[in-house]
Amino acid sequence: MTRLPKMLLALLAATAATVPAHAERVRDLGNFQGVRTNQLVGYGIVVGLEGTGDDNLEYASQAVKGMSSRLGLQLPPGVQPGLKNAAAVMITAELPAFAKPGQRIDITVSALGKAKSLRGGSLVLTPLNGADGQVYAMAQGNLVVGGLGVSARDGSKLSVNVPTVGRIPLGASVERAVATGFDTRDVLRFNLNEADFLTAQRVRDAINARFGQIATMEDAVTISLTLPAGANSRSQMMAAIEMLDVNPAEAAARVIVNSRTGTVVINSAVRLAPAAVSHGKLVIRIDEDPKVVQPEPFSRGETAIEQSSAISVEQNGAHMALVDPGPSLSSIVDSLNKLGVSPPDLVAILEALKQAGSLKAELVVI
Repeated sequence: MTRLPKMLLALLAATAATVPAHAERVRDLGNFQGVRTNQLVGYGIVVGLEGTGDDNLEYASQAVKGMSSRLGLQLPPGVQPGLKNAAAVMITAELPAFAKPGQRIDITVSALGKAKSLRGGSLVLTPLNGADGQVYAMAQGNLVVGGLGVSARDGSKLSVNVPTVGRIPLGASVERAVATGFDTRDVLRFNLNEADFLTAQRVRDAINARFGQIATMEDAVTISLTLPAGANSRSQMMAAIEMLDVNPAEAAARVIVNSRTGTVVINSAVRLAPAAVSHGKLVIRIDEDPKVVQPEPFSRGETAIEQSSAISVEQNGAHMALVDPGPSLSSIVDSLNKLGVSPPDLVAILEALKQAGSLKAELVVI
């Protein structure tokens, strides 16, 4: 009975040893070249607004005239349409990989001119173009606006969120598919999200251990794959490759400093060498106490101001602190907390430690 718990502990330890530490799926480390989303953009008109449109904005007027002409309505020459109930907008969307004609995607509609709110508006049929200038989707529908904007006669205004931006869920229908060529290329490439030679090597080794010698490294980002031709067989192998477990390389030692907010983020790879830090606050105070000096009676003197200044220097909290070497993130934080400084002062100390060679990390200031 006494040996059973020891055997269970040994079994659990052996099981834990066989599980890869911090293993991640290949699909979380990168993506296949060509299998990605594509950005779409369009210019259109939102109508049906309750007097919160662009009024007589020039490019909005031209857009309304163009839309009217496409519908067979010719406005008289020199007539500018009133646009208080319409607004010129930009439409943006992302076309997913392998999207086929007839599928629907979400779109975002943003006011382009002087419109105060898009609440209650409807987008008129608008083509969405890709980077190559081709039309890939058509957008139309009623906007969902989360913001609210109101104004009073005295000029006061109140806005909640952003009333000039709205969305239309499934508001665009795909009209053209983007050819990825994944089923016809001789070599298919897998690109890592972050360049790292060791991670690329481990991904290559995991793929070759599972499927044979089909993967080679091109650089720290790209692994080229020689897969059998045909969409069906390639899709099956790509799905299996994405689910492989790989231990990525440890992230590079990095300290991120936000100079505006004083936020400091330190990752677990950062190390500190021994260093001594002297930190204190120097306060210089200058007090001015001018005095008015009156001349003696019946003299020819003039009233004057006599300057009186007092300068004092005070240094608080000046002390020398030893920063111990830090093999772990917790010890680094403990060493820095001993200084008892504010975030802006901590940023200055980290920069000094980096210059002194004690901080073994890349210091990034954003």
